[in-house]
Amino acid sequence: MPADQSRLHADVTFLTNLHPARNCHNLQSLNKAADYIKGCFEKLSGNVSEQPFTADGRRYRNIIASFGPPEAERIIVGAHYDVCGDQPGADDNASAVAGLLETARLLHLNHPTLKHRIDFVAYPNEEPPYFATEHMGSAVHAKALYASKIKVRAMLCYEMIGYFSDKPGSQSFPNEALAKLYPSTGNFIVVVGKSGQEAFTQRVQQLMKPHAGSLDVQRINLPESMGLAGLSDHRNYWRYGYDAVMINDTSFLRNPHYHQKTDTIDTLDFPRMARVVDGVYGALLGL
Repeated sequence: MPADQSRLHADVTFLTNLHPARNCHNLQSLNKAADYIKGCFEKLSGNVSEQPFTADGRRYRNIIASFGPPEAERIIVGAHYDVCGDQPGADDNASAVAGLLETARLLHLNHPTLKHRIDFVAYPNEEPPYFATEHMGSAVHAKALYASKIKVRAMLCYEMIGYFSDKPGSQSFPNEALAKLYPSTGNFIVVVGKSGQEAFTQRVQQLMKPHAGSLDVQRINLPESMGLAGLSDHRNYWRYGYDAVMINDTSFLRNPHYHQKTDTIDTLDFPRMARVVDGVYGALLGL
């Protein structure tokens, strides 16, 4: 059973229609997003929980849906539901939340036998001013796993999976060396890892490819010092030695609407988004 484009569209529609924008200062909208995600999870067969925390006197919530043997080694699939400033955030990061929810639905509908516990986690506070601080929802989650000595098999981070272009030259790169290695047309998805975890990044790519249909699945490993490799929630799992990668459409290297009011639902490619989800679902079961 493949990913359902209409469900992906419905999820992005809800999140992008929240006003004011679902950022860390607009708690009413942020909590509406969290409640929506929780409600979607509660329709499934997993166990749903919240992980509340405070930052600057404000209460935030990680929303978690767990499947599989409760005490088994875990695989984490995550995405952030906040936006940067006052914008709809269709690609960043409603597309990823929709992917997270749809992957959980596929697990529910297909009933695979699971050897690992799979936790789907939706986080607030990935965007500034909390990016790279202890107040990121993913930082709170990763720290709690480590403190509880929970074994983690892998972490897969959905981050911007909805913008694609078939226009020649639509893909940019931070330097010429990378430009020579990758397609110049922005119609691929990429598995992003840090240097030193090449084998894991390649494994995720290889597991995604057979399930992603015609979508090109690329991979890259970059030094943490370069910055680009750690631009989302997976960064917080590296700190504790967990294998973690980001599934990404290359963000601002492709999408001209990044962190702009023009990051709207009409700019997204839902057929390709669905193939990304199919690929990640296949990788999840392979892991």
